[in-house]
Amino acid sequence: MFKNVLVGVDGSPNSRDALALASRLTDTDGKTTLAHVYPGDLHRLHAITPGMPAKEAKASIELLERERAAAELSADLVSVVAASPGSGLHRQAEEQHAEVIVVGSCSRGAFGRAMLGDDTRAALNGAPCAVAIAARGYAGHPTPIARVGVAYNDSPESRAALEVARMIAAPTKAELRAIEVVSIPTYAYAGLVPPAIGDSVNVMLSEADGRLRQLPDVHGRAVYGLTGEELAQFGDEVDIMVVGSRSYGPVRRLVLGSTSDYLERHARCSLLVLPRAASTATEG
Repeated sequence: MFKNVLVGVDGSPNSRDALALASRLTDTDGKTTLAHVYPGDLHRLHAITPGMPAKEAKASIELLERERAAAELSADLVSVVAASPGSGLHRQAEEQHAEVIVVGSCSRGAFGRAMLGDDTRAALNGAPCAVAIAARGYAGHPTPIARVGVAYNDSPESRAALEVARMIAAPTKAELRAIEVVSIPTYAYAGLVPPAIGDSVNVMLSEADGRLRQLPDVHGRAVYGLTGEELAQFGDEVDIMVVGSRSYGPVRRLVLGSTSDYLERHARCSLLVLPRAASTATEG
């Protein structure tokens, strides 16, 4: 589990989902910090409304205190002045050396889907630590994590994801599940898959199954399909899915590739996306 957790809080049901997920991801002797981001002096109306910044600061702390009490958490509270929630959480995570930022889903998503609003998502793309996204409605059924899923393909990023998944699963002896997706060739969309390609896919599936069988204490399977769609469906089977971010971009920053980007919009479970630093560390 994580020992330094930052939770984005705004008083919405979605941020309460984040609080519930954070309670499952925080080590028993870990530190949880609840952060509320507001514009403060950055808002243009404050120039013509005396006293508004002070009132907003007080309201921010009061909101945090209410949410902490309702969640029955032991947590530090911090109000952050920033232009957007994402940028504020990003900066706070750097200052406190957080291991993970936990946020709620976007209210526009279907029930049970983990989705971010565009502004927050854009700011979190580049976060200095892992980002966990609670599935919408998670606070309504915050059961212990019983099944942890991993998107695996034997890359450094996926091996790092597996190690973090093991860490999350350990306290509750949760079941570990892994899936490797063998992608469909582009021309397969038209249904034109020659026998030779079909044979190649069977070979790739066999090789992937072989890799997964070598993973100790992991229930793994290989499937043939579109990576994003197959992983999204895999989310139906697990309580949280761990994926690595793509292998290029700034070191120690979360850089979304096409798969993690798709999952942020379509995952059917809570999602934990690791920054490049995690996979870099495993290579050393």
